[in-house]
Amino acid sequence: MRGSISEGRWLAVTITLTTLSAITISAFIVKRKFNALKSKIHDLESSLKSSSHNCASERQGRIRAQQLLRKELIQPKSQNLNFTYYPMIPIGTIRSCFSTRNGTPRQPLLVPLARACLVFNTTRVPPASLEGLAEYSHCWIIYVFHLNTNLEKVWKDPSKSGFKAKVKVPRLKGGKVGVFGTRSPHRPCPIGLTVAKVEAVQGNMILLSGVDLVDGTPVLDVKPYIPYCDSIQEAAVPNWLMEDNLLSVASVSFSEDFTSSLENCWIMAEKKSLYASPGEFQSLVMQVLSWDIRSLSQRNRPHDALPQKEKDQLLGDTSDVEEHLDETAFVHERDEQNSLHSMEVVYHLILEGLDVSYTIDHDGNVIVKKVSTSAVLDNKLNSHNYLTWKDELR
Repeated sequence: MRGSISEGRWLAVTITLTTLSAITISAFIVKRKFNALKSKIHDLESSLKSSSHNCASERQGRIRAQQLLRKELIQPKSQNLNFTYYPMIPIGTIRSCFSTRNGTPRQPLLVPLARACLVFNTTRVPPASLEGLAEYSHCWIIYVFHLNTNLEKVWKDPSKSGFKAKVKVPRLKGGKVGVFGTRSPHRPCPIGLTVAKVEAVQGNMILLSGVDLVDGTPVLDVKPYIPYCDSIQEAAVPNWLMEDNLLSVASVSFSEDFTSSLENCWIMAEKKSLYASPGEFQSLVMQVLSWDIRSLSQRNRPHDALPQKEKDQLLGDTSDVEEHLDETAFVHERDEQNSLHSMEVVYHLILEGLDVSYTIDHDGNVIVKKVSTSAVLDNKLNSHNYLTWKDELR
């Protein structure tokens, strides 16, 4: 009897030990596989991190190189070129509602609400220089196309500069015209001329409206607009220049999310804005988007994925999208998250440091989606906001 019990216990112990041994072996195998998988995941994460870091470094390198090149180009040089140099030094800087080239109007006065503050360098322009200007309704502004990406050509020998004699014109759907028959920013001398409404003059500043100038534009000179000699009633222009309907849109509407998103952003934006209220800012958005601000290539291929070069432009890269357009370079970015789920292309417009997203269909109907803050808002100066000019704007 005792023998049978002992044998039973021994058998139970043996089974238990065998079971435990099997469990231990299984656990060891699972642990080894887990460790191998964990190691593989770690390697993949490290590889992804390294690739992302390399991409970011490469992009930053390109931006830094462009910035250094631009800084170098604005320094006077003589080298061995037979150039005569004149002291054309900026006397002031534009603080515009157009934070980037994207959306800046092709011509002046197309967007009446487009405001900018011209701040003069008082070491070169004493405030007394502005006396009498407020009596004029408009003024001419001579400035530099400082964001051109081909500025290095200015310093090359003319025979090697590579300047193109003809540029593409949006109204001609890509047809080319001689550069001096257009207002392309890509010119042998990157100098621009525009007219703006003089809203007010205060100290060393001029408040302007109807501008087509991007924030940070260097100004070379300001002259009053005189109708009897500046306006030529019988002046003639080419027929293609009269086709404004080719650049206008069918309609502009706002989504339900736009108002609420703008109110949320306005808490920060109003301290740095030239506009009195969210409603006035919304009117600015409508005026800007009443014109099709997309580049010629984007209108021709609205549903193609945009090249990385175009995405970099919006984020600060100085690569050109379409180098010779009869317009200041207009850049858009596909909303990458939305594009994963649909073919809808979401464009972005930076105004007053706020990111306005919108879509436009094949019939030219614009729907403004929402507004969000951008990195540009943090860098925007707030010393020339609406409160500075509110008495003159009433």
